Amino acid sequence: MKGISYTRYGGPEVLEYGEVRDPKVGPDNVLVKVRAASVNPVDWKCREGYLDGLLDAVFPVIPGWDVSGVVVQPGAAVSEFAVGDEVIGYVREDFLCRGTFAEYVSAPVRTLARKPRNFSFEEAAGLPLVGLTAHQVLHKVLHVRRGDTVLVHAAAGGVGSIAVQLARHVGARVIGTASEANHDFVRRLGGEPVTYGEGLAERVRGLAPEGVDAAFDTIGGETLKVSANLLAPEGRLASIADPEVVDYGGRYHFVRPDAEDLLRLTELAESGVIAVHVSDTFPLERAAEAHRLSQEGHTNGKIVVSVTWEAEPQPQQTP
Repeated sequence: MKGISYTRYGGPEVLEYGEVRDPKVGPDNVLVKVRAASVNPVDWKCREGYLDGLLDAVFPVIPGWDVSGVVVQPGAAVSEFAVGDEVIGYVREDFLCRGTFAEYVSAPVRTLARKPRNFSFEEAAGLPLVGLTAHQVLHKVLHVRRGDTVLVHAAAGGVGSIAVQLARHVGARVIGTASEANHDFVRRLGGEPVTYGEGLAERVRGLAPEGVDAAFDTIGGETLKVSANLLAPEGRLASIADPEVVDYGGRYHFVRPDAEDLLRLTELAESGVIAVHVSDTFPLERAAEAHRLSQEGHTNGKIVVSVTWEAEPQPQQTP
């Protein structure tokens, strides 16, 4: 099959398009015909070798953890999905090797849920990792509830934009950091935008003089420190970017595959609670450009790569 792979750590230039090995379908896996996959910052961090101390790389590595597509072969032990089912997945394993930037991926059923019927394959591919991250942090770590004031950093980004929508859905007030160019986008999501950078603390205090009930850090470093100082008494703090959050009394979270959480996101998508904004789409063979754009860090919403398939031949009608 065709796919993207790399044989060594490095920049976007190490990504190559060409023939890659066909995936095997284990008993608890399904073979998914990939229609789209999305780019996340963790993808280029893996490619650069930043996660080498956490995940073994079995070269050549096919990158990508997000996918949307169609089941073409269930594994021997699989009863959850059948041929023809449209699915989404956060297909992360405990090592780097068999990713989603290819024509097919063998995905464990624990990583999959049905695709939202009202989403395109491109929109659906942009949901799993960011949706699971936002859902797990807001509901399982920060325990956000109605009436809370929540600070969400990078509110126009992939994780942040879903977090704003989910927090608003439970009745929380959301203050979201974003560049001025993305303020209208954050408002459309239901958030109150503030410009990040110098003076952020004063701008947030202007909106929430008594502090925020929960802060969702997606940046780390100085932003994490500012967030900790903006908490109201008994305020909660979580970070997906900086493990030093524990020094401030908060919790660090690394998203994990969860089929039930993913199905909940599908249901919220189908009911119109959350939407995925796709900012850029690239064909699979131009995945290096998609990685490069993601690494620049200036887009809002999601960057997606799509796999083009010829239309299936239709049976001829008999006269």
